[in-house]
Amino acid sequence: MFRIAVPNKGSLSEPAVAMLREAGYKQRRDTRELVLADPDNGVEFFFLRPRDVAVYVGAGTVDAGITGRDLLLDSGAEAVEHLALGFARSTFRFAAPAGTMTSVEQIAGQRVATSYNVLVANHLADKGIYPKDVVHLDGAVESSVKLGVADIIADVVETGTTLRAAGLDVFGEPILTSEAVLIRPRQAEISDGLNTLTRRLQGVMTAHEYVLMDYDVQVNLVDAAVAVTPGLESPTVSPLHDSQWVAVRAMVKKSQTNKVMDELYAIGARAILVTAIVACRL
Repeated sequence: MFRIAVPNKGSLSEPAVAMLREAGYKQRRDTRELVLADPDNGVEFFFLRPRDVAVYVGAGTVDAGITGRDLLLDSGAEAVEHLALGFARSTFRFAAPAGTMTSVEQIAGQRVATSYNVLVANHLADKGIYPKDVVHLDGAVESSVKLGVADIIADVVETGTTLRAAGLDVFGEPILTSEAVLIRPRQAEISDGLNTLTRRLQGVMTAHEYVLMDYDVQVNLVDAAVAVTPGLESPTVSPLHDSQWVAVRAMVKKSQTNKVMDELYAIGARAILVTAIVACRL
């Protein structure tokens, strides 16, 4: 059985489970389940704390896992990123009392509070910057400066509202742009099980990103229409009963759907239909 670690709670858990379900894998119905066998697909799922996933993968206890890029880098585990999954995106930044810091170099000799002390210490060391201390906190990092625990913080920044409320401003370049990732043991060979899992997850991501577009267009306008909908390799063009018209089918990015429909209509295409893609293999 191919063993997969999945976050059991937090912002990573629900979308990870949803993606695996869309990929055709059995998923738990009771959040108290910690182990779930899916013999039809030859896999077994282990629901673990998000911070522990990389540790188990790196130790080879499980064959693959889903976690955050930030948690992977902070773990120090012997695991590597195999596939970016496109959800749970976040940005890590340094922040300090408003007006006090403008560059990362000023962190030297200062105290930095963060929930990701390994990640932050390694990031600064790579730049040749050595703080006085990197203080590990499990939460409420933005309060640490006011409470005198640290001079600077390193934390997830979305809108910046929470930081501004604490009297802090971000500075310097982002430490990391994180998202959910599929990881594997660093030294392990890529197995058939991992290849199958990868193809299925890629299929789900493609199905989320693309739609299938069908339309009719006159033969003399095919080249202009196909230039708008080139598809992945090439669109399908089929003759219709009226020999002056053809039917065209192509995959189109979901975010561009209405723009593409407008362009096709302007060219002369008609009966433009859009269909959601449930799953695919490219």
